[in-house]
Amino acid sequence: MTVRGTTVDITTADGIADAYLAHPDDGRAHPAVILYMDAFGVRPHLRAMADRIAAAGYTVLLPNSYYRHGRTPVVELPERLDPDNDPSIFEKLGPLLQTLTPEVTTRDADAYLRWLAESPLVEDGPVGITGYCRGAVLALRTAASHPDRVAAAAGFHGGELASERPDSPHLGAHRITAELYFGHADEDPSMPPEQMARLTEALTAAGVRHRAEVYQGAWHGYTQADTTRYDAAGDARHWEALLDLLKRTLPA
Repeated sequence: MTVRGTTVDITTADGIADAYLAHPDDGRAHPAVILYMDAFGVRPHLRAMADRIAAAGYTVLLPNSYYRHGRTPVVELPERLDPDNDPSIFEKLGPLLQTLTPEVTTRDADAYLRWLAESPLVEDGPVGITGYCRGAVLALRTAASHPDRVAAAAGFHGGELASERPDSPHLGAHRITAELYFGHADEDPSMPPEQMARLTEALTAAGVRHRAEVYQGAWHGYTQADTTRYDAAGDARHWEALLDLLKRTLPA
């Protein structure tokens, strides 16, 4: 399927968010999917991921979550990201990540969902979400804050999804009506076994349809082919799980 990709601007409560929009180039409306970026931000690899989802029959919105600090690219990055040997990357990104609070996430999701609902490229009905790294946190929070709009949400190598903080994302489980999928990285100190268990317990207690799998031997960031943490087997498994979830909950 031929895919068309463009840059769009979305008016939010806090300004203008630039976003990448990918959709089948067939002149028809399709179910919408929000792709929440990882900590590194919108870049060619994530746009390629949005294109791949669009090729499966979806209109995909990839917002720049850092838009309050500038348009994409907010931080100039090397073509090959090596976070383990280049601490300067997170010295730049750390302050930006701290601004993505629960309140900010909800306000931004309001704007993204409203924009999608008004787009002629989007089919009427609920949307799907997929998020990576910090984007998994945004996906879980959006599913909780907009239960009437989100049919499915997936998170891959997400960190701090069920911490002991008072604003931990898992605490919104009782508000979620979407079906959820999580692909946890085995080698991920930001999502240790106790947090995986806490997340599962919260979702189960709330009656949320969900599946959580641990990708053995995978590191945080295993889906990102432009980083040194990429794992081809884990990435392939992630695509199978994500597209299966979307096909069942938002048939294209």
